Amino acid sequence: MNHPALSPSNVAVITGGASGIGLAAAKRFAGLGMKVAIADLGGERLEQACREVADLQPAHPDAVIAVATDVTRPDDLRNLKQIVDEKFGQTDILMNNAGIQPGSSVFDGSNWDRIIATNLMAVVHGCQIFGPSMIKRQTPGLIINTGSKQGITTPPGDPAYNVSKSGVKTFTEALQHELRNTKDCHVTAHLFIPGFVYTALTKGDRVEKPAGAWTPEQTVDFMLESVAAGDFYILCPDNDVTRALDEKRILWAANDIIQNRPPLSRWHPDFESRFANFLKQNA
Repeated sequence: MNHPALSPSNVAVITGGASGIGLAAAKRFAGLGMKVAIADLGGERLEQACREVADLQPAHPDAVIAVATDVTRPDDLRNLKQIVDEKFGQTDILMNNAGIQPGSSVFDGSNWDRIIATNLMAVVHGCQIFGPSMIKRQTPGLIINTGSKQGITTPPGDPAYNVSKSGVKTFTEALQHELRNTKDCHVTAHLFIPGFVYTALTKGDRVEKPAGAWTPEQTVDFMLESVAAGDFYILCPDNDVTRALDEKRILWAANDIIQNRPPLSRWHPDFESRFANFLKQNA
């Protein structure tokens, strides 16, 4: 059973919608008979995505639009909303999905501003620009923000990305608290936490999907099932990592504070065997 916002003729707006998970979501929404606005950086990739999604609605060629959008620019997001309002009249689903992962390090600031602007502040601005009118309509709506497991367990190696996704988690929790305490509000927020997904962001030099990875389509199907179940934390497994393993990794990370261990003790040589034993418990 689908969430009521996932109804024919309702409107979905997806940032980062020209490839990967965003494109898979756009196709699922279109397949449900929804109107879809795909927002991404302009160019042939965006136009091709629009054509692919529109092909799923041959009887309604105007039900899918592509809007060139740089999510790091709030004015671009305002323009996106204006175009959606003029074309479709409303937004029922906002999926803040745009993200980058060019790599980062603690003492090299070259990528930090761009990563934070794209992965975190674009989510904040997207919610602030689209959210009030979605609430005002007093109809079922969804705001789905794409986070990451790296924003929860924060593994070493890419601190700017981890910081940005940690911020998305914290912001989306605050957003859902605000929504559920707003009178006559029927919009809910959800933190979407993909596992290992084979996309342009993660493929690297690979030319074939690794056995351990899910496809974007599998990941979006899991997202929609979780939304229908009312889940806030949409913690996706993949073919290598089970829900149980994710839970243990998250619990270990939280216990770094509770037990006053060194930060990121999972990767600390003094705790290597202890972490391995912890994973074996109740396995």
